[in-house]
Amino acid sequence: MKEQPVAIITGASRGIGRGIAIEIARTHRVVATYRGRLDAAESLREETGAAIFQCDISSGADRAALIEFTRERFGRLDLLVNNAGIAPRERRDVLEATEESFDEVISTNLKGPHFLTQLAADWMARQGSGRIVFITSISAYTSSVNRAEYCISKAGLSMSAMVYADRLAPVGVLVFELRPGIIRTDMIAKVEESYDEKIRSGLLPQRRMGEAADVAKAVRAIADGLLDYSAGQVLDVDGGFHLRIF
Repeated sequence: MKEQPVAIITGASRGIGRGIAIEIARTHRVVATYRGRLDAAESLREETGAAIFQCDISSGADRAALIEFTRERFGRLDLLVNNAGIAPRERRDVLEATEESFDEVISTNLKGPHFLTQLAADWMARQGSGRIVFITSISAYTSSVNRAEYCISKAGLSMSAMVYADRLAPVGVLVFELRPGIIRTDMIAKVEESYDEKIRSGLLPQRRMGEAADVAKAVRAIADGLLDYSAGQVLDVDGGFHLRIF
C-alpha cells in the first residue's frame, strides 16, 4: 500500500490557509501551522485530523522546529504551501508608513516563506520529489499606496517562487505561484462591502468575490500532479482581475 503523502500548510487556522488545509487533508497527512489562534487551530484539527503546530514564520527557530516536527512525526514531505501572511497593522500612505511596519510585514510575508522553502527544498531534493506552492497575491503587481509594504512583500515572494522553481526543477521538485485576488477572508473584512460594490460595478470579469475554496482547488490541481510539466507556473485565482478590464 502506497504511503499517504505529507503536506505542510502555513497559516492554516483561518482564511485561505484553512480552506486549503480542509481540501488537502482529504488526500494528505497535513501539518497545519498557526501563530496565535489556538482555538481556530484546534477546530481545524477536529474537522480534518491535521496535526497543528504553533509557528511564527518570521522566526528562524520556529521554521527549523516546524521541519523537525514534520520529520519526526511523518518522516517525509511531499507538499509545502507557503500561505502564512499578514497585512499591515495600520494602512498608511507610503509617505507616512513606518520602518517597524515594513520590517514586520517583510519578515512574515517574504523572509519567512523564503527560508522555510530553503529548508523544505533541501529535504525534498534528497527525496527526489516534492511540490511547493507560494501563495502571493494580485498585490505582487498591483500598486496600493496605502499598504506599500504588503505589495513589496508579495512582489518579492513572487520572485522567490521563480528562483526556487528554476533551481529545483532539475532535481524533481516543482514550484508554483498562486496569485489570489479579492478573497473573502478576515483580512478584507473591514473593506468587504466596498469590494463588493466595486465587483458589482465591473472590477472583475467574473462578477463575484473569491472564496478560500477557489484557491484550494488550484492547490488541489498541483497536489494531484495535474501541472507536473508546468514548473514555475503562475496561476491567477482572481476572477479575471489580471485581464486588466476596468
